[in-house]
Amino acid sequence: MLNISKNSIADRVEESNFKTLVKVESRSSRKTFIRFLYAISIVSIILLFLPWTQNIRTSGSVTTLKPDQRPQTINSVIPGRIEKWFVQEGDFVKRGDTIAFLSEVKDKFFDTSLLSRTQNQMDLKSSSVESYKSKVIALNGQKSALEELRRLKIQQGKNKLMQSKLKAQNDSNNYQAAIANYAAARSQFNRMDSLYQEGLKSLTDFENRRVKEQKALAYKIEAQNKWLTSQNEIINTRVELSNIKVKFDSDIAKVNSDIFSTLSTQFDSEGTVTKMMNQLSNYSKRNSLYYILAPQNGYVSSLIYSGIGETIKEGDPVVRIMPTKYQLAVELFVEPIDLPLLQIGQEVRLQFDGWPAIVFAGWPNTSYGTYGGEVYAMDMFIGDNGKYRILVKPDTSDHPWPDALMFGGGTNNMILLNDVPIWYELWRNINGFPPDFYKKHKKLKGTKK
Repeated sequence: MLNISKNSIADRVEESNFKTLVKVESRSSRKTFIRFLYAISIVSIILLFLPWTQNIRTSGSVTTLKPDQRPQTINSVIPGRIEKWFVQEGDFVKRGDTIAFLSEVKDKFFDTSLLSRTQNQMDLKSSSVESYKSKVIALNGQKSALEELRRLKIQQGKNKLMQSKLKAQNDSNNYQAAIANYAAARSQFNRMDSLYQEGLKSLTDFENRRVKEQKALAYKIEAQNKWLTSQNEIINTRVELSNIKVKFDSDIAKVNSDIFSTLSTQFDSEGTVTKMMNQLSNYSKRNSLYYILAPQNGYVSSLIYSGIGETIKEGDPVVRIMPTKYQLAVELFVEPIDLPLLQIGQEVRLQFDGWPAIVFAGWPNTSYGTYGGEVYAMDMFIGDNGKYRILVKPDTSDHPWPDALMFGGGTNNMILLNDVPIWYELWRNINGFPPDFYKKHKKLKGTKK
């Protein structure tokens, strides 16, 4: 009773009739209540000094570390029409197993003998290339023969020119001798003429000397004519030698032109053959793409197209499979403010959807049903959801993750930070301070303090 009013009712109420009032107003109940308050205060103070593990709470999902271990969609490389399915949803397929068969929908590939005909065209073009090669060899032989013949003709002309020069030199010597002989005969004739005029020589002697002088003159003219003829032969030989060079150069140039023309046609044919080989290889590869094969071992999760006769475009998804071998991980997202607190290898406690757990946020070691993990990778750029993606792999020092865990399941995660007293954590939350940032430093072996 607070006894706020001045009007007392104590004389009107019989307190003994109310047991609760009697117990409350008794001295023993007051002592018990005070002791209870003291006990609560002491326990509260003790609790304030208990350790508390700071953590970042976030949700995530189960994924895999390697991209080739995640569910994948098999696309059609070429457009086609579905003719037959070889699997159904839930089937197990091995690498290389046939999933579906497609037929052609483009008119330029409708020919059933396309490969053999393309091969035949390529063989014929290859034979043409060989013919051009043989023609080039023959033209090269003709060119070599012409070059050899030109060498011989030029040598023959040079020899003839040398002979002409020697003959001209001989004729020149004869001409000089004839000139000297004529000069001597002319001098003798003049002396004979003087002696005849003086009456010392007879007319017969005078006429004989005149005849000899005329013969010397005739011999001189004949020698000069031969020398001039030899000069003309030298000029004619040089002209002939020049004509030989021009003629054979023209013939060799024509052969070279034929060789280059043939080589050009040969190279063009070889380019056509290479193009046809590429085309034949593409046709062969396209034929193999009519069968959609499993890229790895896995289970068929869903068929995107159903039935027979549906037409699919190039690059359209056809079926989804889930690989059988995979290494699980957890994909979680954290706020940008929490990213500086994380580092590779940091400990994480995971609670998987479907697995019962008792979680104490501040005492992860006392939680039941959670599993250990460690930070494996962190994205260096922010995602579309405004958060950073973190990959967590299993902690090998902790008990293994459940075998029945499947890809895509949800998780609740606690990224463990520093250990602090409870009072410090309460004080931090009241003031709005971030969790403590710390890093693990490796101990150096063999160092002295």
